[in-house]
Amino acid sequence: MIRKEDLFQIGRFLKPHGVRGELTLLFDCDIPAQVKSPYLVCEMDGIPVPFFTESYRPKGNASVLVKIENVDNETAARRFAGLAVYYPLSALAGCDAKKKENWSQWKGYVIESHDSGEIGVITDVDESTINTLLHVDCQGKKLLIPAVDKWICSVDRTGQRLTMSLPDGLTDL
Repeated sequence: MIRKEDLFQIGRFLKPHGVRGELTLLFDCDIPAQVKSPYLVCEMDGIPVPFFTESYRPKGNASVLVKIENVDNETAARRFAGLAVYYPLSALAGCDAKKKENWSQWKGYVIESHDSGEIGVITDVDESTINTLLHVDCQGKKLLIPAVDKWICSVDRTGQRLTMSLPDGLTDL
């Protein structure tokens, strides 16, 4: 059984492309081109379901056209439109993929400072404004840390740890 915590969201399916069942997959993370998974996972009726892929072909810098096995026409492809697409974490082992957006996937991760060690656990993400904020529980004290891609030093997906290089004094506020 596939568990949601064993997955990493890589993007979202857009509308079908053409009449042969291809879908546009828009990435919302930076994944090196050499990382491939034999299958993608989509949530169907609340359950993570694997779908094997027949082919990928580039469509610009941030998207690809994906052909899923047994999805052979536009009508069948439409049921995937708008769905989040995940890779299994095992396919990303050793890869340092970083999210460009959708910071909510980091909920439950421990934030560590590159300099001073463990800060706390991300309990919530506020994406309601242009400046996304990570709500961090630091020993009962609530911290708000701006979500900035450039501050991420490393990601440990199996240990659910996010190491960041934060500006001096940010955690003292």
